[in-house]
Amino acid sequence: MKSSLFILLLMLSPVAVHAIDAIQFTNPEQQADYEILTSELRCLVCQNQTIADSNAELAADLRRQVHEMLQQGKSRDDIVQFMTDRYGDFVLYKPPFKAKTGLLWLGPVVFLLLGLVAVFFVVRRKNQVSAQDSEQAEKLAKIRRLLDEGEAS
Repeated sequence: MKSSLFILLLMLSPVAVHAIDAIQFTNPEQQADYEILTSELRCLVCQNQTIADSNAELAADLRRQVHEMLQQGKSRDDIVQFMTDRYGDFVLYKPPFKAKTGLLWLGPVVFLLLGLVAVFFVVRRKNQVSAQDSEQAEKLAKIRRLLDEGEAS
């Protein structure tokens, strides 16, 4: 039992080693900048994860590059500019509003408005149909009353 547990732990140890980045910083401000940057930059392989959350090799390279640039004294804005120059606005989780990214920002609002307009017209049409049905029901009731009065006389 102990040997099988030991073998299992040995098999899992390479996974644990790759999951943690052992990065040292000279001051806490650089550590904070590193954490903010790695949470703002998107992993280009995973696409739905930040480079801080991703285990992809490219994400590890980007984390290392961010670390090196911070060690060189570059600011967060410089690093973000470098990444967007190299990989485009897609590397940012919150892309800036530009002509290229306008559809990303305005698309959901446009689809919401189109949906609300469609719901409005469907409800309006349904109310018109129900109003016409009630008018027809009244006419049929009036015709039945007239027929019943004619048979009674």
